[in-house]
Amino acid sequence: MEFKINNDYFNKAISDVSKAVTSKTPNPILTGIKMVAKANSLTLIGSNSDIVIEREIPKASEGLNMLEVYKTGSVVISAKYLSEIIKKLPNDIYIKVNENQLVTIQSEEIITRLNGLNDTEYPTLPEFKLSNKIRIASNVLLNIIKQTVFATSKSETRPVLTGVNFYFQKDLLTCVATNSQRLSLVNHKIQSDLNGSFIVPSTSLIEFSKLISSYTKDIDIFITETNILFKSNSTSLYSRLIEGSYPNISGLIPQQSSTIVTLDTKQLLSGVERASIFASDWRNNNINFRIEDKSKIKIFSKSSGMGQIEEIQSIKNISGETELNVSLDGNFMMDALKRIKEGEVSLSFNGSMRPILIVPIGNDSHLQLISPVRSN
Repeated sequence: MEFKINNDYFNKAISDVSKAVTSKTPNPILTGIKMVAKANSLTLIGSNSDIVIEREIPKASEGLNMLEVYKTGSVVISAKYLSEIIKKLPNDIYIKVNENQLVTIQSEEIITRLNGLNDTEYPTLPEFKLSNKIRIASNVLLNIIKQTVFATSKSETRPVLTGVNFYFQKDLLTCVATNSQRLSLVNHKIQSDLNGSFIVPSTSLIEFSKLISSYTKDIDIFITETNILFKSNSTSLYSRLIEGSYPNISGLIPQQSSTIVTLDTKQLLSGVERASIFASDWRNNNINFRIEDKSKIKIFSKSSGMGQIEEIQSIKNISGETELNVSLDGNFMMDALKRIKEGEVSLSFNGSMRPILIVPIGNDSHLQLISPVRSN
């Protein structure tokens, strides 16, 4: 194998695939990055057995020559040393691998030699039917991930809750995340005949959202019973799916409410952030909401040792009962409001101990639930 490559593109590709590589693995081959040089491209692959990240570098892109392949072939190189070496080299990089897997890396007058590994021991990629795909705009997928993944459980007690449930019906994708105390759901219309429920690990979605943070084109999604593939034009992320059945959440979403209030989203978020200063003394970060004078909402919290804070905000609209006193987890409320882009938000209450429904005004495709906590 022998090629010459643009330093910046090579360094970025190594950085991307290294996110899937871990030194804590019983399989030494997975501490490395697999490189495959073809006639017109170079492919880099990193894996930790749970996720695989693949980057393809073409010979040219946007008029810039990035790669010249003189001899095809493949090798596995230590991710740690390859990354450290490449990021410290000044210019275009020349790499040659001999029949003994000795890797020579040269940039200007700097020459490094590394012992590579035979790629025959490297795990093969999961197989998908590439004709059966779901296509979605990258910015839409990124928003869906941001609006759901935060609500997944951090505890491994119930593994299914550590992932986001991708539920496909004809021409509709529903993504749901919950940790039993809060829930976030997003509906999005797609063109697909796929039907099924698949639980994608939150860690995989977080890594993929980083990879596509500045990507502007469509993403293709492929799914089997055990794996999912997210694919852009140059980057692919393969992930195992979480086994098990996701809880049926349809009965959790309240169909009726005793009190519905509309508030300014940013103003409410700021008030909750201020109230949370004292809420940290409580196990559930308690902040309280109380309706005052039938047209205002009071947000307050207190610390037995330090003091208290309270503020009054105007309610833009209210319907139903005007007697309300609810205590919520301040951190959960902040997380929910930060995912809402719309200027106004609706809060629907059904008593002091029933879940609160949070819906952006003008966007009923996104809803969240937060369970109240015991009052201070």
